[in-house]
Amino acid sequence: MAVEVVYRSSRDLERLFMDKAEADRHDKMLELAEYLADVLQKAVPSLTEQQVEEAGIYMAKNRDVFARAFKSQPDALSELLNAPAEAAEQAEVVEAAEALAKPAKAAKAPK
Repeated sequence: MAVEVVYRSSRDLERLFMDKAEADRHDKMLELAEYLADVLQKAVPSLTEQQVEEAGIYMAKNRDVFARAFKSQPDALSELLNAPAEAAEQAEVVEAAEALAKPAKAAKAPK
């Protein structure tokens, strides 16, 4: 019987990764998205919870573009405006938003 090592993000327990670095990146992206959602909710209280989660995830996934825009390159955002909105990417944003909405299960204490 073959043994396969898989990794799981602590914030998205249903998603499995074959690479620890990829799981860590996903976890950090979800953490950033959660903070962004909190800030957006405070800044614009009229947004729904789903809207702030989706916006937070979108911004976290595109953090490099937003970072360049905030560092005196506002035209960097044109990359996002000109990029085709792919259905798979949108589904991934919704999936990540659902992961943020689920509370993380507590890890079992070692015996």
